[in-house]
Amino acid sequence: MSERAADFEQLLRQALAPIEPPHDLEERLEDQLRTLAVAAAEELEGWELKSMRDPRKWLPTVTAATVGGAAAVGLVLVRTQRKRHNRRDAAGNVLELAEHTMRDLAREAGKVIGEAQRRL
Repeated sequence: MSERAADFEQLLRQALAPIEPPHDLEERLEDQLRTLAVAAAEELEGWELKSMRDPRKWLPTVTAATVGGAAAVGLVLVRTQRKRHNRRDAAGNVLELAEHTMRDLAREAGKVIGEAQRRL
C-alpha cells in the first residue's frame, strides 16, 4: 500500500510542478489589451447621446464601454506588475511598498488615459 501512496505522491508532484510561461507572454498580453482598449474607444467615439433613445443600440455601447474599461484596467495592472521587483527593492517596509505600488498604479492609469485621449 505504501508503494501506491509513493506513486500517487510522485504523480501529484509531477502534475503540480511549476510551469514557466513563454518569455514574450507579458508583451503579447499588453499588445492584446491595448488593441481591445483602442477598438472599444473607436467604437465609443461614434456614439451619440440621441441614439440611446433606442434600447436596441444600448448593447453595443455598453459592451464597448465594458470591454474597453476592462482592457484599460488590465493594461494598467500588467504595466504595474512589470515594475514590482524595483518597488520591492526600493521599499523599506510594507507601507512604503504599498505607497510605491499605488503611485505606480496612478501613473500607469494616467498614461493609459493619455494614450486614449491622443487616439481620439
